[in-house]
Amino acid sequence: MHSTTVQNEAAFAGDSRVQDFCQLLKPRVMSLVVFTGIVGLLLAPGTLHPVLAGVALLCIAVGAGAAGAINMWYDRDIDAKMRRTRGRPLPMGRIVPDEALGFGVVLAMGSIAIMGLAVNWVAAGLLTLTIAFYVFVYTMWLKRRTPENIVIGGAAGAFPPMIGWAAVTGDVSLAPLVLFAIIFLWTPPHFWALSLYRSDDYENAGVPMLPVVAGLRETRKRILLYTLLLVPLTLAPSFIGLVGLFYAATAALLGAVFVAFAVRVWFDETDRSARHMFAYSILYLFLLFAALLADRGLSLVA
Repeated sequence: MHSTTVQNEAAFAGDSRVQDFCQLLKPRVMSLVVFTGIVGLLLAPGTLHPVLAGVALLCIAVGAGAAGAINMWYDRDIDAKMRRTRGRPLPMGRIVPDEALGFGVVLAMGSIAIMGLAVNWVAAGLLTLTIAFYVFVYTMWLKRRTPENIVIGGAAGAFPPMIGWAAVTGDVSLAPLVLFAIIFLWTPPHFWALSLYRSDDYENAGVPMLPVVAGLRETRKRILLYTLLLVPLTLAPSFIGLVGLFYAATAALLGAVFVAFAVRVWFDETDRSARHMFAYSILYLFLLFAALLADRGLSLVA
């Protein structure tokens, strides 16, 4: 009986440890990264063997997870001070820092090497740039120094469609750059909406997010400005001939709703509208990129 209990406890501890390492990969962020990478891969001209396409997407996912693990290693001190992040494995002591760093570095190097050897080195180079930008430019340089951290650092999350495209074509052209620009402009209002109702967290941790440095009113203004810049840009894939009218109509409708949320945030002095906008912003990007795939599917059927 005692032996069985010990075995069960060991199995539970093992499962918990696996879950902790999975949490280091930031799986929710990874899912959106992989989806936008899929869209870039499927929209690209030409074909890629399904096995190689799967390898490319796995490398994008693992590379994103590696960057997340290294981010958690570096930010473990400020994560411990924030309600949103204090339950992560490193602040809770469930994983020691050296393990997290080693885990992230091995995954990063492995994903880059496999992407280069199995797919092509252009995609591997872009994956390297993505990881390096997130770790060194955003996490280590910008995040603790400037309120523009998310404006510049957000570029890291915009690379996956370009990586997916390059996996098929071996190059980068106007179309993937447009997809990059859409995510790049989407990122600031998405994160600023979060920072509006988490500003106390960031202030306690000493992170100079825009609401902490410039105030809530300025943040609301910036959210509205970036949203108004973003929505016309989302129509660009149709204008350059990448997709057709179905996508344009969908993007216009989704964008109108996004602008409406931004206007509500501008006028609302409470946290409620910011919370709603943050939640919608995730759905917005997902539906926008899903519409790209749907439009391409409709054109193939026609």
